Amino acid sequence: MKKILSFIVLIFSMSFYFSQEKIIINDVPTIKYEMLENKIQDEKDVLLVLNFWSTTCAPCVKELPDFMEVNNKYKSNPKFKMLLVSLDRPKDKDRVIQFIKNKKLSAEVILLDDIKRMNTWIPRFEKNWDGNIPVTIIYKNSETVHFNDGEMTKGELENIITKNL
Repeated sequence: MKKILSFIVLIFSMSFYFSQEKIIINDVPTIKYEMLENKIQDEKDVLLVLNFWSTTCAPCVKELPDFMEVNNKYKSNPKFKMLLVSLDRPKDKDRVIQFIKNKKLSAEVILLDDIKRMNTWIPRFEKNWDGNIPVTIIYKNSETVHFNDGEMTKGELENIITKNL
């Protein structure tokens, strides 16, 4: 009887542990540029790490695990927030949701549905941004403190966060 009870406790404990590891995503908001701009303004009291990426971009996918390590390190700090802006097509939203689950992305993810106006909103983020991804923009008090065009290492990201947090 003791063995059965111990086994049940072990199974329950393991299922609880693994349930804590799940990332449950019901939906990814699809927004236009103006809504993202408002979101940046609303986050004026935090250091906001904004990363533009896509599920089909190899350098983007490569850097995301490092970004998640950094996000997990700082996410309990009320002065820090990471926002992943997917540039996948809205019709590929299910693929984005599955990608979030598979890669266990812990940061907030939004889908920017504004590809037709890229030439309008890209220069509003950064005049030197040529449209390639990945791109990371870090804001403090809604002002850009760092722009990174291309892949970013964990060390580079942490140094900028530490310097500005």
